[in-house]
Amino acid sequence: MDYRSLGRTGVHVSPLCLGAMMFGPWGNDDRDDSIRIIHRALDAGINFIDTADVYSGGVSEAIIGEALGGRRDDVFLATKFFMPMDDAPNHRGGSRRWIMQEVENSLRRLNTDYIDLYQVHRPSPDTDVEETLGALTDLVRQGKVRYLGSSSYSGSQIVEAQWAARERHLERFVTEQPPYSILVRGIEEDILPTVLRHGMGALSYSPLAGGWLSGRWRKDSASAPTSSVRPSARFDMSSPANQRKLDIVEDLAVLAEQSGISLIELAIAFVINHPGITSAIVGPRTMEQLESYLPAVEVKLDADVLGRIDELVAPGVTVNPDDNSYGAHELAPAQRRR
Repeated sequence: MDYRSLGRTGVHVSPLCLGAMMFGPWGNDDRDDSIRIIHRALDAGINFIDTADVYSGGVSEAIIGEALGGRRDDVFLATKFFMPMDDAPNHRGGSRRWIMQEVENSLRRLNTDYIDLYQVHRPSPDTDVEETLGALTDLVRQGKVRYLGSSSYSGSQIVEAQWAARERHLERFVTEQPPYSILVRGIEEDILPTVLRHGMGALSYSPLAGGWLSGRWRKDSASAPTSSVRPSARFDMSSPANQRKLDIVEDLAVLAEQSGISLIELAIAFVINHPGITSAIVGPRTMEQLESYLPAVEVKLDADVLGRIDELVAPGVTVNPDDNSYGAHELAPAQRRR
C-alpha cells in the first residue's frame, strides 16, 4: 500500500482510513467481530483509524482501545469531540471546559496516553475559534494530543481558524474532514482548494455517499434507504434530487462493469484518486464490507472513466444539496434575508 503525506506534518498515512462509527450498538454490536475487522484492516496495511467520542456513546473508542493493544504505536489514531454525549448542557461543544474534560474520557476509552489527531466534529457558531484552539493548543503542549483537525468546516471557517492560529500563536488545524463522493462533489469548488492552499490534509468521509454507491439501493429495489443518525431529507425517495441520484447510480454501475471493477471500487477509487484527498474514511460494519473496500487502493481510473463521471455529476456539484453537511449554520434563518 502506498502511504501519503498528511498535509505538511511529515506523517504518512494509508489512502484508506478505517472509520469506526459502526463499531458498537450503532452498527456491529459484536465486540469480538469488530476487533477482528480492525485487525484485518491493520494486516492489510491500513495504519489510520478515525472514530469519535459520540459513536455508540463511547463504545467505539473502547473497542478500538481493546483492539490495538501492542499495536498502538503502528497506528495513527484520530478521534473527535463536539457532539452531545448526554443531556447535560455543557457535555458538548467546543468550550475549554468541555474539551479538557472530554479528552480525558477519550484517552481512557482508547486505552492510550496520547491521541494522534484530535478533531472538532463540527464548527460552533456560538464559540470563539480562539477558545477552542487555545484549549487544544494546551493539550498539544501537554503531550496528550499530537495534531489538531476540523470536520465539516466551510471554506471561510477553515480560513478563520488558520488566521486565528497564526495571529494568536496557537496550534493550527492540519486536517479537514469533509464529505466527498461522486454524488457529493461540492467541496471541489471551495473546500479542497482552501485545504490545499493551507497545506492541510483532507480526510474525506462517506465515499459511498451513505450507502448510495454501495449498490444496496437501485431503481428496481423494493427497499429505500433509512438511517437513525442522518437527516431524513437525505433519504426521501420521492424527492426529485434522490430520484436523480438513483438514475446516476444506474449509469455508474454500468460504467463500473465496463471498467471491470465493482461499483464500490469505482466510488472509492474516484475519491482517493483526487490529488487533494489524503485518505478516504471507510466505515465497515462487517468483514465482508471491509473486504469489498480494500481492492479500491489498487484501482487507477483513466481519463475516459473520469470524463464519464464528470458527465454524470459535474465537478463541484452535489446532486442533492441535503447531502452537504459543512458550514450548515451559515445558511441558517438568521443569516438569510428571508
